[in-house]
Amino acid sequence: MANAKRGGRPLDTIRPVEVVPGFHKLSEGSALYRAGGTVVLATASIDDSVPDFMAGRGRGWVTAEYQMHPRSNPKRREARDGRDRPLGGRAREIQRLIGRALRAAVDLDRLGERSITIDCDVLEADGGTRTASVTAGFVALALALDKLQKAGRLAKPVLRDTVAAVSVGHVDDELALDLCYAEDSAARVDLNVVATGRAGIVEIQGTAEGEAVPRESIDRMVDLALVGIGELTAVQRRVIGAAGVELERLMRD
Repeated sequence: MANAKRGGRPLDTIRPVEVVPGFHKLSEGSALYRAGGTVVLATASIDDSVPDFMAGRGRGWVTAEYQMHPRSNPKRREARDGRDRPLGGRAREIQRLIGRALRAAVDLDRLGERSITIDCDVLEADGGTRTASVTAGFVALALALDKLQKAGRLAKPVLRDTVAAVSVGHVDDELALDLCYAEDSAARVDLNVVATGRAGIVEIQGTAEGEAVPRESIDRMVDLALVGIGELTAVQRRVIGAAGVELERLMRD
């Protein structure tokens, strides 16, 4: 890894992360999450029912919604998605990613017939909004599950593992971790990686712009992403613990 820096940050480090757990008082779990210039509010809401396609199976469901605040960018967006226009394809794709990522963290058979919805609202965007949403969403999810457990509504621990996400870019012939918008827009490859705290891969999203990228470059990008996810996992654990939640009590054997 080269020693080149961007804004004083080495290429192989994540952006500074700040998390305020329990920021939203009305939801069962929440986190205000900042990674560099990207800010996401993630909330977890519990409903004692499941979608029709899950009814009667004794299993729970975890899903997500994602939305960009109209002033999340330097100029206000023309309108909120879902009002004057339908939810855009990008938002749909991202919220499905968040849902898949967080379902990987939960044993749905142990959750019971209830749903947890993670709402991710991007307040400020400077790259990595989907990866920030996954990472923040897990914190909100864990806080909500803790409330269920303390209320005696979970028969057994339901978490499989922590889940976090980060981007890696191939920029100016070097690898860079956790891209801001300027780096993302200039990257030859932008890879988004979702993984567990034990480095199990949940999902990889990536596309080469123009010339194809050698397999060994992708392998190196995934390896770097797992380093970043390890750092984000440590942040998650620290924040969740500071909120008075014993994460290991939520973990299944």
